[in-house]
Amino acid sequence: MESLTHVVETGNDLAALDALLAGLPNLPAVFALWPAEGEPYLSKTGMLRRRLLRLLAARERPSRMLNLRQTVRRIEYQITGSAFESSVVLYRQARRLFPDRYLKLLKLRMPPYVKIVLQNEYPRSLIAAHLSRAPGLYFGPFRSRASAERFESQFLDLFQMRRCQEDLAPSPQHPGCIYGEMNLCLRPCQQVVGPAEYGHEVERVLEFLRSDGQSLEGAIANSRDRLSEQMQFEEAARQHKRLEKVQDVLKLRDELARDIDRLHGVAILPSAAPSAVELWFVAGGHLQAPARLGFEVEEGKPVSLDQKLRDLLATLTPQQGSMRERQESLALIARWYYSTWRDGEWLAFDDFTAIPYRKLVNAISRVAHGVVAEPQP
Repeated sequence: MESLTHVVETGNDLAALDALLAGLPNLPAVFALWPAEGEPYLSKTGMLRRRLLRLLAARERPSRMLNLRQTVRRIEYQITGSAFESSVVLYRQARRLFPDRYLKLLKLRMPPYVKIVLQNEYPRSLIAAHLSRAPGLYFGPFRSRASAERFESQFLDLFQMRRCQEDLAPSPQHPGCIYGEMNLCLRPCQQVVGPAEYGHEVERVLEFLRSDGQSLEGAIANSRDRLSEQMQFEEAARQHKRLEKVQDVLKLRDELARDIDRLHGVAILPSAAPSAVELWFVAGGHLQAPARLGFEVEEGKPVSLDQKLRDLLATLTPQQGSMRERQESLALIARWYYSTWRDGEWLAFDDFTAIPYRKLVNAISRVAHGVVAEPQP
C-alpha cells in the first residue's frame, strides 16, 4: 500500500511549519504526523488546515489539548472528496502503518450475516460476523445482529430446515423439538427424512436467498394465478396468504443484505477533483479501485455521460482480494451505508453485464449537483 499523496518534510524549522500550515487547504483529508522517532499520529478530518492548527500551532499558555508542534518532523496528507473515501483511505493507511492493531484503532466492527452452514451433512443457519472459506452461503451485511436474527427467524418459517445448533446423530429415539411438532422442520434428527430429502429442502433455502426471494415468491404467485383460473378460489386465497407472508419476510431484509457472492453495486460519491464524481464499484462483495468520471468539455462540446460510462465500464475488470480484505471492505461499506453521515448514493444491480445505465446516469447527475435521493430498498 502506498503512502498518502502529499508528503512535506518540516524538520526543526517551526517558522517553516507555520508557513506550511497557513497554506494548507481547509478541505476533508486523511493525514499522518510523523515524529523524529516512533509511530505516526494518523487521523481524518473534515477541515485539514483547522485540524492541523489545533495540533501544531504555537500556544501562548499551557493546555491539556494534544499538541505535537515540538515533535512532528513530516506531514503526510491526502485530500478526499467524501466521507466514504476518507474512511477507505484511513483504513488502508492504518492497515499499512499498524498491521497488528488497525481494526482496534479504527473501531471497525464486522457486520452480521445469516450464514447457511454447508459442511454439515444436515445444513443449518446461524448468525456470523466473520467470513470463512468453509462451504456456506453468507446473506448480508445487516445493520445489526438483532436485524439479522429477526430476518433469520422469519424466513426459516417459510421452510422446514432445522434450527437446532447441535451436530446431529439421527436416531428414532431422538426427542426432537417443538419445531418438528409444528411441522416447521423435516425432523432429520428422528430419521423422518434422510440426507437426500433434507438436502432438497436446503437447496430451496439457498435458491430463496440467492434470488432475493424471487424463487419462492414467483412459484407461489404462479400457483395462485393457476388456481384462480381453475376457479379453485379457496386454495387460491390460501396461496395468496402465503405470498403475502413471503413478501412480509422480504421486507425485513436490510437494504444491503443479499448473497454476498451476488452483491454487486456502485457507490456514487463526490470527488476531490473539480467537475467529477468517484465511482466505487463492488463486485461479488469485493470493493474495486475507484474510477473517476469527469465532466470535461472536449473540443468545445460536452461528451455524452452515457457514452463515458460505457467506455469506462468497458475497461473495468473486477478484481478479487483475500477473504480478509473482502470481509473488511464489506464492513466499510456497511458502516458507510447504514450511517447517519452517509454521502453520495448506492445503486445495486444483479450483474455487471446488465448495469442500469439510466439509473446510474441519473444518480451521477444528482451527486454532481449535490442532490442525494432517498435510499432504495
